[in-house]
Amino acid sequence: MIDSNALYYGDNLDILRNSLADQSVDLVYLDPPFNSARSYNLIFATPKGIASDAQITAFEDSWHWGDQSEREFDQILGQPNTLVSEMVVSFRRFLGENDMMAYLTMMANRLLELHRVMKPTASIYLHCDPTASHYLKIIMDGVFGKDNYRNEISWLRSQPKSQASVNFSNCRDIILRYSKSDLVVFNKIYGQHDEGYIKKFYKYTDEDGRRYMLDNLANPNPDRPNLTYKFLGVTRVWCWTKDRMKKAYEEGRVVQLKPGSVPRLKRYLDESKGKPITNNWTDIEHLHGSNHEFLGYPTQKPLALLERIILASSNEGDVILDPFCGCGTAVHAAHRLGRKWIGIDITHLAVSLIEKRLKDSFEDIQFIVKGTPTDEAGARDLANRDKYQFQWWACSLVNAQPYQGKKKGADSGIDGIIYFMDEPKTHKKIVVSVKGGDNVGVAMVRDFAHVIAREEAEIGLFITLAKPTKQMISEAATLGFYKSPTTGASFPKMQILVIETLMTGQQVAQFPDLSRGASTFRNSKREEVKIIQRKLFVNADDQAEEDGDDQDEMT
Repeated sequence: MIDSNALYYGDNLDILRNSLADQSVDLVYLDPPFNSARSYNLIFATPKGIASDAQITAFEDSWHWGDQSEREFDQILGQPNTLVSEMVVSFRRFLGENDMMAYLTMMANRLLELHRVMKPTASIYLHCDPTASHYLKIIMDGVFGKDNYRNEISWLRSQPKSQASVNFSNCRDIILRYSKSDLVVFNKIYGQHDEGYIKKFYKYTDEDGRRYMLDNLANPNPDRPNLTYKFLGVTRVWCWTKDRMKKAYEEGRVVQLKPGSVPRLKRYLDESKGKPITNNWTDIEHLHGSNHEFLGYPTQKPLALLERIILASSNEGDVILDPFCGCGTAVHAAHRLGRKWIGIDITHLAVSLIEKRLKDSFEDIQFIVKGTPTDEAGARDLANRDKYQFQWWACSLVNAQPYQGKKKGADSGIDGIIYFMDEPKTHKKIVVSVKGGDNVGVAMVRDFAHVIAREEAEIGLFITLAKPTKQMISEAATLGFYKSPTTGASFPKMQILVIETLMTGQQVAQFPDLSRGASTFRNSKREEVKIIQRKLFVNADDQAEEDGDDQDEMT
């Protein structure tokens, strides 16, 4: 049982194995990297004219066979699902030790763990593209059983591009849906009827202006003696008993257009659930830069897509897991729909962005973050293990954008940037430098002073894991103050901030900002938790209506 919403930083394989219990999750959605051999840049919100500072490599969608792949391959061979073991061995013979094999090995190991944590009623939705979907389906057949394959959903994610010269343009993603067993939860989802369908089938109008269609009242099963009788001069095997048919006729719901014609049922448009959603999803628009949801994260999916999945395959209070949560669309949608959730990502950049997104979107939201430093020792451990993850995490302590991708090469002296406004229509800049070593000195402060001047920044934040010396503090003070033209308040031009005191709240970055951070990050709109749930079961009348709509649409 999951008691609280949780966001994890780390390798999802380790977290699944060490932190999630057997049969604890009701629904899994995962949108792993597709092995497209591309690098994806995260585009931040920035003022006009400085877009070159506004992106950082969020992740590299590339996989290479190496020691980690070999270790994970051996783990698959040693686990009890021998069908999966045989599959990956066959793939290796066919593909060799290449990038695709590394990707499939990674995915197979994680799918096995996801199967373990799923409840018997759970579904899993794997979002992928044609690069590897055919291989992944075979692996999922082995992990979940071919009898538990439910759907291959096609999502029209964009309009066809004209660049293709020897192929048809690809404009869709694939979502593979499997269940843990035949006990699976599934709530039928409906969409709006299109205008052409309404005009064609709901072509009648009552005196009160209500549109309706005329539907079939015959029973598809001819061997029903108890439902065979004459009504309005017509003998048929009807779908209702004679008493019920008479009652519906008296209510005006059964009509006979002319004497001797077969009676028909009035179905009102305003009583229709809508059009049953198929496995071809063309009604959910992809995200683009002008969309209010777009946060700049590569491969970000629309909330409507995740809400459809969550409504179809879970109920209120269920636990939703996204082990590749990126910018957090799945956990956002889960919280909005009254579900519990678990999100996992391997970069602090993603985890910090999700934290901000959830706090922006939901007032008083409560969740825990695991795997990120909670004290100085944890911060020091992260700095020793991964310099860049430490820098990204440290930047999040002051709500700064990480700076420009952290590619190898000349050090600009900048690890993060904050844009702020303290007078209308004027954006100003704060530069951030992060030091994770034990040896810091006055020379570093002098170097950072040159960076502040070179960048024409109003303020510089010097974030250090080690305690600053008195000489460093004195040197920083020589830069003086930045005075806000609007409020007249003064702020130290260089501020030395210690990781430990930032974490405890004893120190904060000091600067004025009329935009409240909107110049640095795209903000999510404030939302309320919506309790939306479809009926889990449909009664006989509802099912007859669905069947009737489906049949008429095919006619």
